[in-house]
Amino acid sequence: MARYGVVVLSIVMLAATAVLDGACSMQGGGTPKVGKMQRESKSVDPKNAQSAHVQLKMGAGKLSLTGGADKLMEGDFSYNVSEWKPKVSYDVSGNVGELVVKQGSANGGDLSGGARNEWDISMNDQLPTDLVVQLGAGESELDLDSLTLKGVDVRMGAGKTTVDMSGDYTRDFDATIKGGVGQATVLLPSKVGVKAKAAGGLGKINAKGLKKVGGSYVNDAYGESDTNISIDVKGGVGEINLKVV
Repeated sequence: MARYGVVVLSIVMLAATAVLDGACSMQGGGTPKVGKMQRESKSVDPKNAQSAHVQLKMGAGKLSLTGGADKLMEGDFSYNVSEWKPKVSYDVSGNVGELVVKQGSANGGDLSGGARNEWDISMNDQLPTDLVVQLGAGESELDLDSLTLKGVDVRMGAGKTTVDMSGDYTRDFDATIKGGVGQATVLLPSKVGVKAKAAGGLGKINAKGLKKVGGSYVNDAYGESDTNISIDVKGGVGEINLKVV
């Protein structure tokens, strides 16, 4: 029994280390070289795109994402580590716009020594969008309730994240939430059907306003609403809170 306990503990420690290593890999290693605060604004016109695939990749910092943009994307960026200057690329293939916004490479990706990196991004509400958000260390507010979503994929690192998917959506979509070593709160609609599969990993998953049916959690609107959201939740070392609002 003692040997069995040691083996189980070793597996748990290895899994936790893997999650932490993944978060550190996203952030990068070393101490960032802090300089003068720099600010810039960028916007992207959708051109002739009829839908969009959007990737936001932030290694460390604070991300605020909302809807309401006249163009495909409108963003204000502030940072005091020169290597963190954001890189924005956009191309249209067929009728799909491919947008990538990513933090520039740097020796350090943590927020020590007064390092700051702040993105304030708004997206177009009308253009159907597949959204991928990769986060390292820091704090993020993803307000997606006004967007026309085709899919959502959020991959957390080390920090605190709120994902608001409580909108009155009119089309089905799938969402994936992968926890890291921090805490995530996912706000869900009460009038749109929600079905969530949750695997806790080493962390904890809480479900408020959802009921367990088989191996999934559903809200009261599931099976009654014409629109449904299917969510795959994978906990890391931290905590994920699902909440119907």
